[in-house]
Amino acid sequence: MFDILLRIQRTGSLSKTRPHAMKSATPDTLQAKLHKTYGRALCIRHVDAGSCNGCELEIQALGNPYYNLEGTGIHFVASPRHADLLLVTGPVSVNMEEALRRTYDAMPTPKWVIAVGDCAACGGIFGSSYASRGAVDNIIPVDVVVNGCPPSPTALLQAIVEVTASAPRSERA
Repeated sequence: MFDILLRIQRTGSLSKTRPHAMKSATPDTLQAKLHKTYGRALCIRHVDAGSCNGCELEIQALGNPYYNLEGTGIHFVASPRHADLLLVTGPVSVNMEEALRRTYDAMPTPKWVIAVGDCAACGGIFGSSYASRGAVDNIIPVDVVVNGCPPSPTALLQAIVEVTASAPRSERA
C-alpha cells in the first residue's frame, strides 16, 4: 500500500485540466443569439441512429454545471414536433433509417441537423454494409458535422452556436 501511495506522490495528478471556455459561447452571448434568432429557447431532439453511445456521453456532459446548457435556454425535447435542431449520432442502421426520416419530416421549419461524431459524418468504422446505411447525409440533409470519436462537449456547443447563428432557413425540398 505504501508503494502505491509513494508512486501517486511521485507521479502527481494525471487527470485532464478543465476545458477552456469558448469566447463566442458564453451563456450571455449564446442567450442573446438565440433570443435574436428565435425570441425563445432552442429545442433539440436527439436521435441515436445506431451509435456505440460514446457521443451520447459527451452530449450528456453538456447538461453538467460546467457547460450549463439548460441555463442558456437550450433544452432537449422528446417530440420532434417541438424541436428546432436535430442531433444525430452514429451510422444510420437499416432499422433506424425510416425512423430518422420520419423524425426529420415531423420537425417544423426552420430546422437544422447536426451529425455528431465520425460515425454520423462518414459511417466511421462501420461504413456502409448490409446493416448500415452509413453517414447521416445519405438519409437526410445535414447542416453541420462535428468530427471526433467522440467529439468534445466544447465542439458540440460550438456547432450549436454555429448553426443557430446562421439565419433561419425556409423548408428544404
